[in-house]
Amino acid sequence: MKITNFKLYQVPPRWLFLKIETDEGVSGWGEPVVEGRAHTVAACVQELMDYLIGKDPRNIEDHFQVLYRGGFYRGGPILMSAISGIEQALWDIKGKFYNMPVYEMLGGAVRDNIQVYSWIGGDRPQDVGAAAKEKANAGFTAIKMNGTEEMNYIDSYRKVDEAVQRVAAIREAVGDDFGIGIDFHGRVHKGMAKILVKELEPYRPMFIEEPVLTENLEAFKEIARYTTTPIATGERNYTRWGFKQMLMDGVVDIIQPDLSHTGGILEAKKIAVMAEAYDIAVAPHAPLGPINLAASLQLDACTPNCIIQEQSLGIHYNKGSDLLDYLVDPTIFEYENGAVTFPTGAGLGVDINEERVKKAAEEGHQWKNPIWRHKDGTFAEW
Repeated sequence: MKITNFKLYQVPPRWLFLKIETDEGVSGWGEPVVEGRAHTVAACVQELMDYLIGKDPRNIEDHFQVLYRGGFYRGGPILMSAISGIEQALWDIKGKFYNMPVYEMLGGAVRDNIQVYSWIGGDRPQDVGAAAKEKANAGFTAIKMNGTEEMNYIDSYRKVDEAVQRVAAIREAVGDDFGIGIDFHGRVHKGMAKILVKELEPYRPMFIEEPVLTENLEAFKEIARYTTTPIATGERNYTRWGFKQMLMDGVVDIIQPDLSHTGGILEAKKIAVMAEAYDIAVAPHAPLGPINLAASLQLDACTPNCIIQEQSLGIHYNKGSDLLDYLVDPTIFEYENGAVTFPTGAGLGVDINEERVKKAAEEGHQWKNPIWRHKDGTFAEW
């Protein structure tokens, strides 16, 4: 079997889909994208595919080694996201060729389903109590929210109080037996993060995500001194080497590799195995489209330390199109009792509606994340 062609589709709301075709008539889909840098990643995919045309798509490990190590400069969000989407599509092809889901080729299932959480509150969190209650009524058992708006290095205690009040409103609305993930989104600096994690702890969050940016990894040790709440991070880390130091430090409790950024399915599996050796859980980051979620579920199915799965249905970014819109069978991701079962079809287990994708690609998108500034005009993390 040889790779013969590929196609890229940039589709709303902010996604990039890749289809790889073979001379056996078997094709696979991947989702290579950096949110806000779709054109750049597309150019990288085109450059990398020059090597893969004419190659056997089943030699996934070797292809990863060449695409990652074959260039003198390695890593980073653009290259790794391009490799990730290609790698997903290769697994999709291989699974279809051998007529089995990807998770069967990675050791087989270790669970029947996995808990999922739903986003509430938007970029600037508001009305979160009512929104959490709505999600609970819809059957979800956990939500995630942005913890705060922009926050300066040292900022007002009013913002701290507002963050606490929002989480308190959720806890009051949904009760104690409900997961609350609080995402600081890298917006908070060490001085304020210490205060926030301490003040939020009485409400028993499920985790605090990205309390500071991961490039400030040394700060995690100090922040952890102020809370017993599990600390999560990792969506902006790529490959095993990007996770190695945080695993060795032993401060992070949950890592969150994104299978469209970190290097693909097998690389995420290797990262998860490393984490298991350090007694650390995995919760794949997945605020993107259906192919990214399908790839994540393949990892969840065969990885014992995966504990919960993000998904983007109804997320505030999804304007114009949503998670299920490009699937032939949208029921494949039906959630029951706050959990989702795994696609059992061959490859990634989802069928993409290519005609719908082609039509949407004619519209395309130019999605960019907002640029925020503090009151004094200085740049603020979004």
